Amino acid sequence: MAGKDKNEPVAEARKPPPNWHAMSMDETIKQLKLDENVQKTGLSKEEAAARLEKYGYNKLTEGVKKTLLEKIWDQVANVLVFILVVVAVVSAVRAATADNGDDKLTNTLQVILIVGVITVNTWIGIVQEGSAEKAAEALKNMLSADALVVRGGKEVVIPATEVIPGDVVILNTGDKVPADLRFFTVSNLACGEAALTGESVPIDKTIAAIEVEGNPEATPLGDRHNCAFSATLVAQGSGRGIAIATGDYTQIGTINALVSTVEDKKTNVLEQIDYISKWLAFFIVIAAIATLLIARFVTEQSWIDAVSIALVCAVGMIPEGLEAIVTMTYAWAVSNMAKQNAIIRALPAVETLGSVTVICSDKTGTLTQNKMSVVAFVTSNAHFRVDVNAKDRVPTNFVRDDAFLSERADHQANKAIGDVVGDGPNSNVPRRGKAAPSNHMAITNLKTPEPSQHNPSADDGSGDNFPVSNGDSPDLAFIKSAIVGGVLCSRCVLGVDGTREGEIGNPTELSILRAAYNAGVDVEGIKETDPIVNEVPFSSEYKFMSTIHEPQDFDGENMEGKYVVHVKGAPDRMLDLCDTQAKAGNINETEPIRKTYWTEQITTLSSHGLRVLALCRSTIDKSDITPEDQLGQEFVNGRSEKRWLTMVGLCAIQDPPRPECIDAISEAHRAGVRVAMITGDHKDTAIAIGHTLGLVDEEYPSGITGPELDALNEEELKEAVMKYNVFARSSPENKLQIVKALQAQSQVASMTGDGVNDAPSLKQADMGVAMGLEGTDVAREASDMILADDNFATIVFAVREGRVVWDNLRKVLLVNTPINNAQGMSVLFGLAFGLDETPLTAIQVLYSNLICAVTLGFVCAIEPAEDGIMDLPPRRVGKRLIGRYLFLRIILGTTILIATVILSVFWAVDNGYDLPAQRSQAFNTLDFGAISVCLSARFAYNSAIHPRIFRGNKWCWYSIALVAVLQVAITYIPGVNSSIFSMGPMDGAQWGVSIAGMAVCFVVMEAEKALRRSIKSKGGDTDDAKPSTVFTDRPDNRDHSVTLPPGSEKLTLTELKS
Repeated sequence: MAGKDKNEPVAEARKPPPNWHAMSMDETIKQLKLDENVQKTGLSKEEAAARLEKYGYNKLTEGVKKTLLEKIWDQVANVLVFILVVVAVVSAVRAATADNGDDKLTNTLQVILIVGVITVNTWIGIVQEGSAEKAAEALKNMLSADALVVRGGKEVVIPATEVIPGDVVILNTGDKVPADLRFFTVSNLACGEAALTGESVPIDKTIAAIEVEGNPEATPLGDRHNCAFSATLVAQGSGRGIAIATGDYTQIGTINALVSTVEDKKTNVLEQIDYISKWLAFFIVIAAIATLLIARFVTEQSWIDAVSIALVCAVGMIPEGLEAIVTMTYAWAVSNMAKQNAIIRALPAVETLGSVTVICSDKTGTLTQNKMSVVAFVTSNAHFRVDVNAKDRVPTNFVRDDAFLSERADHQANKAIGDVVGDGPNSNVPRRGKAAPSNHMAITNLKTPEPSQHNPSADDGSGDNFPVSNGDSPDLAFIKSAIVGGVLCSRCVLGVDGTREGEIGNPTELSILRAAYNAGVDVEGIKETDPIVNEVPFSSEYKFMSTIHEPQDFDGENMEGKYVVHVKGAPDRMLDLCDTQAKAGNINETEPIRKTYWTEQITTLSSHGLRVLALCRSTIDKSDITPEDQLGQEFVNGRSEKRWLTMVGLCAIQDPPRPECIDAISEAHRAGVRVAMITGDHKDTAIAIGHTLGLVDEEYPSGITGPELDALNEEELKEAVMKYNVFARSSPENKLQIVKALQAQSQVASMTGDGVNDAPSLKQADMGVAMGLEGTDVAREASDMILADDNFATIVFAVREGRVVWDNLRKVLLVNTPINNAQGMSVLFGLAFGLDETPLTAIQVLYSNLICAVTLGFVCAIEPAEDGIMDLPPRRVGKRLIGRYLFLRIILGTTILIATVILSVFWAVDNGYDLPAQRSQAFNTLDFGAISVCLSARFAYNSAIHPRIFRGNKWCWYSIALVAVLQVAITYIPGVNSSIFSMGPMDGAQWGVSIAGMAVCFVVMEAEKALRRSIKSKGGDTDDAKPSTVFTDRPDNRDHSVTLPPGSEKLTLTELKS
């Protein structure tokens, strides 16, 4: 079926669509049950209406969206909010029935504060909710708005949503294709399909059926050149085609279905906050009931007063500010990462970064510079290493290094020449998803030469010092003369200042121009002063280009009446045409060619995953040609002498790794994070880059290709993803396979992607990372994080920040939980130990709760990373936010705060202070003690009794100053202290007791850290690194199946960038 029945569920299994590209137009018309004259008349009005009823509208199915009320309910439907609501209701009743004006004001303020807390937390939750629907929205926005079709023999414009299977659609330059089409008329038509297929060059369209060997369904989309696909663009020309699929049944619709079927994930921290909240609610209820009973039957309060006191206890223990401070912790990390080009789309995703165990990265542009560069230049006697990261334009960017790339890569050492070339970037075999090889100068016929073809008398040049000794750099004149052939024999235009900005031409050819430019050669000046007289244009058929020029000074003497011919091309083709070589790269001195030497050099360079171009030259008499001649390939390879060229040198070319990525990967490895590279490029190229980056080593010595992955069963696939770090010739379907297989092995996987077809794997990954520069909107919307600079090093920085977030969340809990507990439990234990009135009022508790969360909690939320954070292994899946040691620290902090508060109040009672003064004593002892807990919590292991306490976090001291100033203000401002907070001013002795309590809290918390450091130094686990029988890990509930969702097979029809 080509479209969707109106009542058919999207997730229902679909029948395999016909292979339209392999069918003739007559077969297509018959399959769609159309009139034989449909190409001229189109559909009739009646037929169009009937088909619209059958297939439905041409639009992507949208998921069910939550209403605002549903979103609000999701935020408030928990026990803690319910308790706050009960407190607010009781306070409202007390405010309405109070006889005293101060009581009425206090209870009214309590209601306002509680309602404000609930409102703010709900708003924060809604604003920060994940954008699960946006990927589908981005896909929908890619679709065409209108379409030009033939209906009843007339051309009419209709809404694109009304295009139906069987419609005759007319396309012109600039149009967006409204549905999947099968062409029957084209005129110079080409469509840009980069977003869907990964093919950066527009695809020329044809009309003939495509002959396919084997399964037609396996034909890549990019090779289905008699079809066009919905949401792609017409780059040039015009054409007409019949709509063969609409809506969810288009290729873009398949991606939409896959994006929609991947469930959004709730992160570890959010689930654990829910878990912690349930236990807190349980303890709050127990504490409140105990307080109620003590107030009613021990201190003999009235029932309404007992209930009010119990609710004060409950309010004190409820972490009203916890959700806000968690969000603040995320937001601060997001801000820091944004400054380093990591854009987080959903705040909880920050936490996931800290537990990532495997980063799966694209190669091109992420691990590499996305800029083809000459990395080596080989002459008849020397290897020159080229600095591709140099900042200055100087000849010293070329350094003679005869050991560089002088031997085959280890994994290719014993292979035949043809096998070495076949595995690498010089292969004539198309990459996966391509109809032709990406290297237009691919090697097709490199063989070991016969003995007679090697000149044994020619000196191999080893050990000589021309043009320079090993380790030195040649002068500019040598570089210019040796590489000038690659500059002049080119129609490419170099970008601004040698960059990619504004460059025109083939990236491989441009690399030679860039190497010359960076060595100090005036590239544009040479092209202007030595223009092309005539040329043989490049063709993939004969794999070379040749240009003819007037001789220049560097071409040598006795050049009167001569033209200089430069030829650049596939090295095997050039080698067959050469009878001499430039001796030591000197173009003015030649010697018989050593074909065996050059063959092995080509093979060696290929074994390292490098593209190889040969630069050759010769001279001809000016009488041989005229500038007006139309030269063909026979000018080069059809001459009577056959071998007439001089081999100057070989250019070894690759897209080099980003230099910062090497350090970033090393840092990731220290942190226990694997890095895997996934690319559509050839295996040798991928392994060579992997060696340079440190991905290929003794533990992961090789790589595996996409076709090899496809041939594995489920168990073998699981083993493969743990055995290899390099995945070559991969498709987007392979990316999805790899993610699911890693998750099946209990790995936390991050995956990068940039195309539409990467969206499912980005959604499936624990951390989906989209490219900001080269990526599509669909990939960005399906991701958790966007790299604004497309740089792998940014991911590693984000992983570091993710670990900081986890540490800081634990520090926040260490600060907020004891403070909350002490607020409520001080009321309970105060009454239990004999106080007649509560030591803290509800308004004091609410104020302390909020001010400590916003200020002291904020201090820990933004604490910078402690030393050594990237020397620790990733956090294990399911690790509890509150483990046994953090739990013990929270108990210790709670106990010491309660003890100092209760003891200070009993001291005040014994010394005759009235109730307002007692409450001031409790209030200030509690909040200044909270400052001590915060100062100690800033450092998880390191001592805070150190100058480091004054460094790293300036907001710490701002926050402490703010809390202290507000405490003093509330204590002494008339009206505020008595009418609102039910407390009075304090004298010097009371302040001395509060400060003493503060010191005791600080010393006790630091003594506990010293004890933990001692235990750790003896090999003890003080960070819950190992699972505990009491604080058990959360189960890993991820799907451990590697089975792909229906429709995933469509993803194999595209390619990844090389």
